[in-house]
Amino acid sequence: MPNVSLQPGKEPLSPEQMISKVERGIYIVGNGSFSIDQQRYNFQFGGQLFYEIKDGKIAGMLRDVAYQSNTQEFWNSCVAICDEHDYSLGGSFFDGKGQPGQVSAVSHGSATARFNKVNVINTARKI
Repeated sequence: MPNVSLQPGKEPLSPEQMISKVERGIYIVGNGSFSIDQQRYNFQFGGQLFYEIKDGKIAGMLRDVAYQSNTQEFWNSCVAICDEHDYSLGGSFFDGKGQPGQVSAVSHGSATARFNKVNVINTARKI
């Protein structure tokens, strides 16, 4: 599996500045659950923390959030990437492929990025 990273934006931009330009949205921090089809085209990802954005400000925490898309639509919806001051690199020893699962060191890096019009769902279990 390749190690893929998203280059930081060239213009100065912090997460706070990016959020200030969002009328209504969700700020997703970290990585969480994932589901990817065999062709690596359609996917669903979660995160670790979720914040509601209203009128350019963090309005509170959310829970049970995931986002869905396909590769082409998702990357075409990227409208902003924070600069190199916000960049971080993460890694794992599990690449999520194979049956049984494969052990393979991978890394992915990115600065905070903004994606418009991505399908966001509520993942709460109904009992």
